[in-house]
Order: sequence, then structure tokens, then C-alpha cells
Amino acid sequence: MPGRDMSSAVSAGHVFDGKIWLDNYGLLLEGGNIQALLPRADIPRDIPHNNLGDLSLAPGLIDIQVNGGGGVMLNNNPSAEGVACMVQAHRQFGTTGLAPTVISDTPKVQRAAAAAVAQAREAGEMSVLALHIEGPHFEPQRRGTHKAEMIRPISDSDLSWLTSLQDFPVIVTLAPEHAAPGQIHALAAAGLIVCAGHTNATYEQIQTSIDDGLRGFTHLFNAMSPLEARAPGTVGAALESDSTWAGIIADGHHVHPTSIRLAHRTKAPGKLLLVSDAMSTVGGPAHFEIYGEQISAKNGRLVNAEGKLAGSAIALIDAVRIAHEEAGIALGECLRMASLYPATFLGMDEQLGRLQPGYRADMLAFDKKYCVSDTWVAGQHQRCA
Repeated sequence: MPGRDMSSAVSAGHVFDGKIWLDNYGLLLEGGNIQALLPRADIPRDIPHNNLGDLSLAPGLIDIQVNGGGGVMLNNNPSAEGVACMVQAHRQFGTTGLAPTVISDTPKVQRAAAAAVAQAREAGEMSVLALHIEGPHFEPQRRGTHKAEMIRPISDSDLSWLTSLQDFPVIVTLAPEHAAPGQIHALAAAGLIVCAGHTNATYEQIQTSIDDGLRGFTHLFNAMSPLEARAPGTVGAALESDSTWAGIIADGHHVHPTSIRLAHRTKAPGKLLLVSDAMSTVGGPAHFEIYGEQISAKNGRLVNAEGKLAGSAIALIDAVRIAHEEAGIALGECLRMASLYPATFLGMDEQLGRLQPGYRADMLAFDKKYCVSDTWVAGQHQRCA
């Protein structure tokens, strides 16, 4: 295997550079970055060349909502080792960058999750791009499977801790109607990416929150006030806003394909992101516990004892497939929704999300059935099982 600082090449029958498809093209890699993009026939013969035949090569997928993987839930194992297990499980399915996500829990667990992400990054886990703190500052009626006893307003202690998180991107999902005046502004001013989710906020409350610095919406349509004739709600505000992003779970269960297609047509270009909302079942057993409650996969759906959806059983490549094949969105756009647009949301689009000279060599190779065969993170190649 070539070292990170040694020149090498990889080529494929179909290369998506983040903008257009190129047939029979290749990349020159050096120092963990992409040095050049050129026809396969022009690749120098004196460097190692990984010829992928007729496979497709695309920018590595970036998932901003990953609760678990490889049998690990971040809430249950908030450690650097747990994060590393999640990273490896998702990398096998083409996700080369992610935001480990801690759902509503105690301050102790939240802080441990933040420390785990920091330690994983310090240990060299280049796939760990951010931390996502989803809850517990929610509307109780929209909590979904988040434990009722964990839901609470943002305290002064919470605000002080959250605004102290400065070493890497941090996404905070909350219900804006339960934030005290000035709290969303304080979080945004500290550099946190504030998103609305598990919320019953009115259209007007969301508009005020956007003015205060709200940047996005977590799992559009799910666990939020809907779009109605005389009350646009959170969904209406999310679809109308050109300045905000929205994640959407394309797993075949959370959102109807038509709703995905309509959201894509309505939301400003580049502002709709695919997310997995994956639980520990990705690369792990088909059941797990959270809050001491058993969650099981039934017909591809993860449900709790009440039959409520409890996250998703997909990896992000599955969302790409579903958005393309079932919602009818062009494949290149689906790949952007799972790579370039999340990179832009995180402020990393000058280094991730494209296969262009100067960009980090994060890539995946997949076949016509969306089976991932190879991944690269900063030029480091890994065959997938």
C-alpha cells in the first residue's frame, strides 16, 4: 500500500467529481490530497495504480446524524473506542466523514460524548468531523423515542458548557420555542450550528429563530409541526428559508418518496441533506438497548416497544439509493446531498465533497447495486468487507 506521501493513482469507469460524471477517468493522489484529475489512459505508468474497472468513484459520504454503528450507541458507550467502532462500521458502507450524535441524556453522558469525539480526533480519526448533540431541549409532545425524563429546558449550566465547545464543529438540535430569549443567539455567536428539531414551533417562532442564528432543521417532516393551510409550522418555514439547511431521512420509512421529491424541488438548491439517523445496527446486531429499552429491527424498521420509529437501520449509501431510485432525484444530486452539501453545512466544502485538485482524498467506490467496495480517507485506502 502506498504511503500517504507517495504518489499513487486510482481510476474507475465512472468518476463523479462533485459536479459532473466523467467516464474512464482517474485521480493522482499525493500527501493525502488529490493532485490531479485526468483520463485513465493518461495516468503515468511509473506510479502505483488502483484500476477499479467499471465501478463508480465519488466523493466520500458525510453523515451529520449518526447515533451508532458496529453494535455501539454513542449514548451507551461515550468513549474514543466507541466512536472509532462507529467510524469503522460506517466506513464499510462509504461514509468517510460523520458527526457522532448523542441523543437526549444526562449532562454527564453529553459531556462524555463530547470528550469522546475530542479524544477520537486527537487520536487521528480523520473521519470524525463534528459532534451532534440532539436534545434534550425539546418539546415533550414531539420527543419521539427520546426519554421523557431526559427532556429539560436549557439551563445556565447547559448554555455555559455548550458555548465552551470551540475545538471542532458542534451541531445542537433543540426546540426553538423552549429556548429562552437570547439563548439561540448566544449559541450561534459562539460558533455552534443550531438546528430546530423535535419541535412544535410556529412559523413565526422559526422566523425569529432564524434571525437569531438558526442554521438548520433536523430530520425534516419528522417530529416537527407540519405544514398546514393556515399554519405553515416548522415544515413550512424550513422549506421556505433559503438561508438554512435541512436534513432528511431517506430510509423508506421516515419520509414518503414523494415528500422527499417535493422537499428537494422546494428547498433552495444545495440546502437539502441526506442523513441516516443510523443506530448501532449498521454493521452490528439487529437489536440494541437505549435507556434500558429494547429496540429491534422489524421489516427494515427500528421500533421500540410502543411501535414508534427509533432511528434508522440504514447507512448513508442506502439513502442515496432510495433518494435516486424511489424519489427520482438524479444520482449526481443524491451524491451531492450526501457529500458536498453536508460539507458546506459544516463549513468544510473547500476540502471535502469534491474530487478536485487540492481537496482531501476522501472517496468511495461502488457498483450498480450500490455495494461499496473501497473507501479512502485522506488518501488511505481500505477494502470493504
